[in-house]
Amino acid sequence: MKNIFQEAATTLDVPSVQEWKENNGKVVGYTCSFMPVEPYYAAGILPLRLRGINASGMEIADSYYGPFVCSFPKALLQAAGTGKYAFLDGVVLSNGCDTLRRLDDCWRKMGQDIKGSLPTWHYYLDVPHKPDGHAFDWYVNQIRKMMAAIEKQFDVTITDEGLGHAIKEQNKVRRLLWKLEELRRKDILKVTGSEAYAAIIAGTVMPRDIYAGHLADLLEEIQNRTVDVALNRKKLFLSGSVCDDSGLINLIEQSDAVVAGENLCFGVRDDGDIVSETGDPVAALAAKYLSGSVCPRMMGWYQSRSAGIMNRIKSVHADGVILQNIRFCDLHGSENGLFEGDLEKNALPSLRIEREYGPLTESGRLRMRVDAFIEQLSSGNKTK
Repeated sequence: MKNIFQEAATTLDVPSVQEWKENNGKVVGYTCSFMPVEPYYAAGILPLRLRGINASGMEIADSYYGPFVCSFPKALLQAAGTGKYAFLDGVVLSNGCDTLRRLDDCWRKMGQDIKGSLPTWHYYLDVPHKPDGHAFDWYVNQIRKMMAAIEKQFDVTITDEGLGHAIKEQNKVRRLLWKLEELRRKDILKVTGSEAYAAIIAGTVMPRDIYAGHLADLLEEIQNRTVDVALNRKKLFLSGSVCDDSGLINLIEQSDAVVAGENLCFGVRDDGDIVSETGDPVAALAAKYLSGSVCPRMMGWYQSRSAGIMNRIKSVHADGVILQNIRFCDLHGSENGLFEGDLEKNALPSLRIEREYGPLTESGRLRMRVDAFIEQLSSGNKTK
């Protein structure tokens, strides 16, 4: 199972996705965790989270974005422009941040310039920056509009019954992921951060049923292990900008450390992180996906978000926290400054790092800083 998840987490050519396509299945890519996947499964479509992990340069993306922009959406655009996502039947972009919102404009323009870079169906899902009141009702309407667009484009019907079934099946996956998180909170830690995170990332690109079966097998295997992977190693918690492969965690764990938890735009946060299975299924989706405390893009929710992350840090008994942000990521860069102060008040050592996205990360410089941080933790010195 480890190899299956590691393969899915480190390549865009995922075998189970290729098999889905060979069986005439439709695949729609999306960019942000605020996009509900259940309507796609209810329509018999595979939702696949877009990644730029194979980007080795930015020559195409720079011509549309310019150089002084977060390298995550640029890597997505670069991957699309070089044909890495030619297999998609559609793509849904949303305003996770201003730069991701601009990806919609840039990709559409690139589609005019580079033949085959724009999928047949290109949809923009606008997500509000508040989770309650009028914003909630408005987002419910946005989901309904997206569902209508899916039905029209792919000639399908999304029924309440089908949507309810998709919610139940996706909740099963979330409960399995929560079991993985519980295992990472045990006194004896039997799974490394890189292995756990590869399994988490794989769930955003593999077909749900195949993924759930492999994840259940992995959980059973982990529980039967006897080795404590954190023995004589410092436990760290990793938070900040989106990280859609296990490369950064691998880099950290090359030092005398293990990543016992993370808050990186993927996975589940607590045992209540599921969609309600009663009432209006669309409203239930909006309530879950528009949760106010999960991302700094949501206005006025910092205190709740900080408290939630702090509880998770303490639950894994972390010795220190690494706060990272992709260069030019204003949201996480600004919030990391606030959170650093909260960590200091709680006597939790932290290290702030700024990096490029994924394959563009300057690994040597970061490894040196992480090594120094671990050395300071081992010596008992407090760091900032």
